[in-house]
Amino acid sequence: MTDLEQAVAKLAARRHGVVVATITGDRVEVRGTAGLDASTRFEIGSVTKVFTALTLARLVVAGAVTLDEPLRDFGFPVPTRGGAPITLRHLATHTSGLPRLPTGMLLGALLRPSQPDPYAGCSSLMLSKSLERTRLSAEPGRKFRYSNFGAGLLGLALSRRTGLNYEALVAREISGVLRLTATSVAGAVTQGYRKVGRPVPPWNLADLTGAGGLRSTVADLAVVVRAQWDPESELAPAAEAALGVEHRVNPFLTARLGWFSRRVKGSSEQFFHNGGTGGFVSFVGFDRERRVGVVALSDTRRPVDGAAFELLTALPSGR
Repeated sequence: MTDLEQAVAKLAARRHGVVVATITGDRVEVRGTAGLDASTRFEIGSVTKVFTALTLARLVVAGAVTLDEPLRDFGFPVPTRGGAPITLRHLATHTSGLPRLPTGMLLGALLRPSQPDPYAGCSSLMLSKSLERTRLSAEPGRKFRYSNFGAGLLGLALSRRTGLNYEALVAREISGVLRLTATSVAGAVTQGYRKVGRPVPPWNLADLTGAGGLRSTVADLAVVVRAQWDPESELAPAAEAALGVEHRVNPFLTARLGWFSRRVKGSSEQFFHNGGTGGFVSFVGFDRERRVGVVALSDTRRPVDGAAFELLTALPSGR
């Protein structure tokens, strides 16, 4: 049994279905269960933040925005602390001081069956009103605090600057460039499950879409992974820019633009992001030096990170 087959067998337990891809150089291998395959569409949750940050990096490279441009320049009533403004860099690295969720939302509500679509009310008006009531936990740029609120505001700010809605902006800057065929906000996805036998409806993130509203496939995400080390990719300058930004979270973890990175004993640096919605989980990770990557998507809300990291570390070099 190959490493990929072992990982899929491990992930199949207590899940309705899962699809896993390994990327080794230019070679992609996919295995799935329960009839799911490389073309099955899933909600990818917070892996959306990678697309939002890469879109930011593309616009920075093009000169349309700068990383240190204040959020207030995009028409938001932005709180301050210590005299430092929140910038686009802070939003993309989770160092803005903003809370995880818009003020007024409760974390527990996200996982309650009685709240099948918890972000649906996150309109731009609601987000602006939340900002007016928000007190920052730290001076922007000083401390890491993971924030869906901040990532969603980043997507909305970029939309305001370009005059495109989030879906159209990602289509122009990422999906069209990489010829992704199934990555969008709209469109059907496979059925998701809170647990095996407990189906849940899809999520709609309204104007917070940049934090977690995209839907995609293993096939499309494998293309995104390959672009992270391909110098010939049209995305290469943006990938370099995104991975070149660093904020140390702790001795083991670093925040980039959209990605996190970690160093594993006996291996080179691994970049990754995971995600989850009401009925889906996702993982995308890669080792740029060895040119290998893993994409894992499941239609059941049970993390896939452990097996995905093990698989990523075990893959032979794709150089």
